[in-house]
Amino acid sequence: MTARPVVTSGLDYDPVLACRHLSDADPMLGALIARVGPCLLRPRQTQSLFAAVARAIVYQQLSGSAAATILGRVKAIHAPKRFPTPRDILATPPERLRAAGLSTAKTAALRDLAERSLDGTVPRMRRVRFMGDEEVIERLVQVRGVGRWTAEMLLMFRLGRADVLPVSDLGIRKGFARTFGSRRLPAAITIERRAARWRPYRSVACWYLWRALEL
Repeated sequence: MTARPVVTSGLDYDPVLACRHLSDADPMLGALIARVGPCLLRPRQTQSLFAAVARAIVYQQLSGSAAATILGRVKAIHAPKRFPTPRDILATPPERLRAAGLSTAKTAALRDLAERSLDGTVPRMRRVRFMGDEEVIERLVQVRGVGRWTAEMLLMFRLGRADVLPVSDLGIRKGFARTFGSRRLPAAITIERRAARWRPYRSVACWYLWRALEL
């Protein structure tokens, strides 16, 4: 397998071509794309997969401002580094991490992430570029506190992958129902069947389904 090309702003695909493909493959989705306008999905740059997953763990079930404050305190422990390394986290007493605002569960998850980063379960970014989506997900869900949804969000919003379909996401289910005229939230299999025509740009389709809730 060859490395994935970076087409624009960290994406491994061209969003203009993706929208054209989706509109041709699914006219009803195409109508939504026309209403929303250009795809603005751009991944947030990250220095390492460890850092991206660590942020995801800290942000779970918290408001953005509260999580940012806690993450800032964790980073301050290891200043002037921009972000602690796995070895830094393991060298930090758990009670000090909890004093920064992390719960006991998140402290354990962060330490487990550090251990799995050091043993290679969580790969380095240069390795991730050669890995398929399911392989990345399989690695990440081995980390305590990281489920498939979290791994899928990382693929879409950190790694810029083109063909991710988070069928368990409530926003996706609501956006699907609104776009395709369903009175009930669709089952996962219903979304998967429709989304077969969206390949290989299901990430872009999902971004538009989220936007459907804002119209």
